[in-house]
This record gives sequence, structure tokens and C-alpha cells, in this order.
Amino acid sequence: MIQDQNTPKISIIVSMSRNQVIGKGNRLLWHLREDLVRLKELTLGRTVILGRKTYESMAGYYNRSGRSMPGKMYNVLTHDKQYKSARLNAIVACSLEEALNTSRQDKEEEVFVIGGQQVFGQTLPLAKKLYLTIVDKDFDGDAFFPDYSEFTKEIFRKKGESANGLKFTFLELEKPN
Repeated sequence: MIQDQNTPKISIIVSMSRNQVIGKGNRLLWHLREDLVRLKELTLGRTVILGRKTYESMAGYYNRSGRSMPGKMYNVLTHDKQYKSARLNAIVACSLEEALNTSRQDKEEEVFVIGGQQVFGQTLPLAKKLYLTIVDKDFDGDAFFPDYSEFTKEIFRKKGESANGLKFTFLELEKPN
């Protein structure tokens, strides 16, 4: 994939355990209200790239609650060319390049990638910034976040504990110049 000056900055937002588990059976294994609030704040009015399974899980949550999703536009990555979303603020892209081309055309400066495992794997080499929520516990899962050891410049760190007793750390990392 060719990146040029018109390619938006790619930032990844992920919630994972200490052992880099991001889910099991297409579901998160924890509930952190603080993490959900942070995700909403970061993506409010912004363009989001995500895989179909992650999108369907997220849309299902918002459908049950009757609320609108916070992103301005959701670029849903899927190999299924017939896939359609019921939401007006979602478009289908059959490749990462197609999703980024849409963002270029919309003159987006930054897009946020929010999952799942395959999408993280595709975008991590292109990403400039990571917004991590690290849950201070190991989990048994079937989906993992890839190695992110290239991101060594720490921008922000904040520890917290949720009402359900789970400890976590918000961490922002960048690749050094």
C-alpha cells in the first residue's frame, strides 16, 4: 500500500489484557465503563475503520441501547461485496486501501482503527499512534493484539480502577521519528 501526503494519520484504539488478548468468541471479556467513555470521546465525529465482526458487535450494542454510534463514518472492512449496513453512517470497503481512499477523498487528517485482530494486523505497520487500554489481568482468549514494540515513545499514562474492581492503564504511544 502506498502512503502519500494525502493519506490520513492512522491511529489505533484497542483494549487488551496484559497478555494481549482482545477477545474471545467475537466478544470482549471485560466491561470497563471508563474504556467505553474514552472510545466514544476519541471517535466522536471522526472516521473509524473496523472489521465487519467488530462493527456488528458494536452496532448490536448501540441498537439495544437505542443510541447512535459516536463516529462520523464507519468504514467496515469485509470480503463480502454484498454486505450492507442498516446504519447510514457506515460504508463497506473490501480492502484497507479502499477504506483509506475514502478517507483521502473526505480529506480526513486522522482515522481511528478499532479492531478486530486482522484489521489491527493490517494497520499496525501504517499506524503512527496507539491509544491502549491495558487491563491488569491475563485472560484466555482467541483474538490477540499484535506485537507493538516499535511504539516506544510514551505520550500519556494514567492508571485507574473500574467499579467492578478491574485495574487498567490508559496508555498513548507513538513510533519515534
